Amino acid sequence: MAETLIDSDVDFDAEGKQTGFLRLPHSVHRSAYGWIPIPIVTIRNGAGPTALLIAGNHGDEYEGQVALTKLCRELTPDDIRGRLIILTMANYPAALAGLRTSPIDAGNLNRAFPGDPLGTPTQAMAHFIEEVLMPLCDYFFDFHSGGSSLVYPATLLRARGNTPEETKKLVALQRAFDAPYAWVYDTEGRGTTARTASGAAGRKGVTTIMTELGGSGTVTPAILALTERGIKRLLESIGMLPGYRPDAPKGTRELQAAGTLHAYDVGVFEPFHELGGEVEAGGPAGAIHRPEEPWREPSIVRFEHGGMILAKRIPGRVERGDCLYQIGRDLE
Repeated sequence: MAETLIDSDVDFDAEGKQTGFLRLPHSVHRSAYGWIPIPIVTIRNGAGPTALLIAGNHGDEYEGQVALTKLCRELTPDDIRGRLIILTMANYPAALAGLRTSPIDAGNLNRAFPGDPLGTPTQAMAHFIEEVLMPLCDYFFDFHSGGSSLVYPATLLRARGNTPEETKKLVALQRAFDAPYAWVYDTEGRGTTARTASGAAGRKGVTTIMTELGGSGTVTPAILALTERGIKRLLESIGMLPGYRPDAPKGTRELQAAGTLHAYDVGVFEPFHELGGEVEAGGPAGAIHRPEEPWREPSIVRFEHGGMILAKRIPGRVERGDCLYQIGRDLE
């Protein structure tokens, strides 16, 4: 096993269902020899693939946390083939606080890989995921949403694939999850220097997909239902949930990133378009008003790229550099 200070309540080689914590040492004023409790559930039943499922990589993204929590309660060893490893709050301090980043070290777990076993709590957790958990796995599914600042339609994210065989596997997972949209990005692979969890999976040769499922700092019933359905369809498609019978697929529109529109002024943003709308480059995106100087004309923000609105800002107040929209276009 890789060097780590994190201890585990679960035995990754044991059969059956285990629940407990990853214990990350954390010495503070109120607890000199304390630890941060990162919840973990493992379910193992005989031969089969190993899949790592995580949520709470960003703490204010809730759809994945709820869906995986329900899955942990529902599944028994008899339901599966192989081994499931589930982290419902991967960045536990951030998830507990309902923040994108950890209130302990300001760490963004999805920008901390490959981590550091002797670093901050966020760095230590990133290292544990990449160097201890990833080598056990065949598949890695990372469930994100837009969090407090953005909202997405239910969207799966996947790489293009390095080889025809890899692309075929990724497309099969995309079809299994059956989200309305898929955002296809350039392949990372084993040589990637990406500091994300998907980059960690790429370095370890683990087949990975992630999602952007809603957001707005809340949970939407329709997207949560789609998430729960998609997770079970994923597990069935890789042979881990043999008793599940998926319904008919609804189909997925494949997109690639066209660009991101940012604010260049400070004020209150009035969006002119809704999520999923089609826009043209140069067209008006919205207005930034200045209520503190109501006699001034607002700044009109214009789209730099045409395509479909894939993500939209939630808070009205904006500062220079804030993301207002992400635009996708149909995959070439």
